[in-house]
Amino acid sequence: MTNPATRLATLAMFSMALAVAPPSVPAFAAGGGGDPPSLVTPPPENTKQTKAPGTRTTQKAKKKDKQSSLGDPAFVEGYRAAYATIYDRNEYADAIVQLKALGHDDHPNVANLIGYSYRKLGDYKLAQAWYERALKADPNHVLTWQYYGLWQIEQGNRDQAQYHLNRIAAICGSDCAEYRSLAAALESPAGTGLVY
Repeated sequence: MTNPATRLATLAMFSMALAVAPPSVPAFAAGGGGDPPSLVTPPPENTKQTKAPGTRTTQKAKKKDKQSSLGDPAFVEGYRAAYATIYDRNEYADAIVQLKALGHDDHPNVANLIGYSYRKLGDYKLAQAWYERALKADPNHVLTWQYYGLWQIEQGNRDQAQYHLNRIAAICGSDCAEYRSLAAALESPAGTGLVY
C-alpha cells in the first residue's frame, strides 16, 4: 500500500466503520430497584504495556478464565439475574455468589450490590469492605454513597451518614433519588428500626 490514495481510502473506510459502530456496553437506568443500574463505567482492565525495541507501544488485555466482557450479553444477563435475586426475591447470599461469578468485582455496580447484600445479611464488616471497594473504583458512585450512608445509620454513625449525604449532594444535587432517600433516613429518629 504505497499509493497515498489507497492509504487515504483505507483510513476513511476504517474511520467510518468506527463512527457507525454501536457502543459495546449497554446502558441501564441507575437506581436501587427497578431496572439494573448502568454498566457504562467499565471496571479497570488488567492491561500490560508491551514494547519491543524499535516498535510502537501497544496494550494487551489479560482476561481471567471465565471472565466475561461488560459488553458480553452473558455478563449483562448474569448481572440482571443477580439484580433480580436481590430486589425481587431478597435472596442475598445467592446474589453474592452470582455477582462474584461475573468476574467483575471491581466494577462499582457489582461491588456495591455485593456490599448491599452483605449488609442485608447483617455482615456489616464485609458490607463496609465492598462499599469501599466500589468507591475506590468510582469515587462518584452515587448509589454506593447512598447505601453506605444507610449502613452508617444502621451502625449509629449519623455524622458519617451526613457526610455521605453531602457527597451525594456534591455529585448529583439534592433533588436526585439517592439524596432524597438518605436524607429521609437521616430525618427519622435514631433507633426507629427502619429497614433500608
